[in-house]
Amino acid sequence: MKRQNILITGASSGLGYTMAKLYAEQGRNLALCARRVENLDQLKAEIAEINSEVTVSIRALDVNDHEQVFEVFKAFEQDLGKLDRVIVNAGMGKGASLGTGHFKANKMTATTNFVSAIAQCEAALEIFRKQDEGHLVMISSVSAVRGFRRALNVYAASKAAVSNLMEGVRIDLLNSNIQATTIHPGFIRSEINEDVEKVPFMVDTQTGCKAILAAIEKEGGSYFVPAWPWALMARVIKLLPLSTLKGFS
Repeated sequence: MKRQNILITGASSGLGYTMAKLYAEQGRNLALCARRVENLDQLKAEIAEINSEVTVSIRALDVNDHEQVFEVFKAFEQDLGKLDRVIVNAGMGKGASLGTGHFKANKMTATTNFVSAIAQCEAALEIFRKQDEGHLVMISSVSAVRGFRRALNVYAASKAAVSNLMEGVRIDLLNSNIQATTIHPGFIRSEINEDVEKVPFMVDTQTGCKAILAAIEKEGGSYFVPAWPWALMARVIKLLPLSTLKGFS
C-alpha cells in the first residue's frame, strides 16, 4: 500500500527536513510542522523545485504545546483530505549527567522526546482509528537499547521509553488495519549532532534518511538503520559491560 499523504513533525531541520525532500521525489503529499516556520517555508520552496505536483501543507507546531498538537494534526487532515502516515520525528538531545545542575535541560529532553511523543501518537491514532487505517512511525534511536552517561543519559532513557511505548501500541493494534513502526537510527549526521566530531559508523544525512525511508516502507515493527552495522551493533551493545559503555559518550 502506498501511503500518499505523510505528516512529519520536526521537519524544519535534520532528518525531518531530508525525509520530506526524499518523499517529494517519490511524489508523496506532505504535511510538515515545526517551531521554525521560516525553515519550513524554505523547505516548501525546495520541494516545489523537486516536484511541483506535490501538495505541501506547513504549520507552526511546538510539540510541547500538547493541545496544539491535536489542533495541528486535525488541520492537516483537513488540508490533505486524510493522513496515511504520521512520522513522530520531533525531538531534542540537550542534557548532562544527573546531579550536575542541568535539571531544566534534562527535563526538556524528557518532556519533548517522551511526553510530547505520547501526544503526537494519541493525535495520530485518533485520526487513524476514525479512518480504520494508517501508519504510525516513531523515530527512536539505537541508544534506546542501553543506558548511557552524560549528555546521553536522559536522551537514551527517553528513546527507550518511546520504543517501549510503540511496542505497546503494536499490541493494541494487532489484527487492525493500522500499522506501527519504530525506527532506531544509528549515527546519522544531523543538526542534533553537528558538533560531534569523532563518532564510529557515522553516515551523512542523505544516506541515513534513505535507509530510514526504506525501513519505513516495510511497515514492520522495529528496525535499526542503516541495517549495517546497527542491527548487529544493537545486539553487541546490550552485552557490553558498563566499563565499556563509559567510552561511548
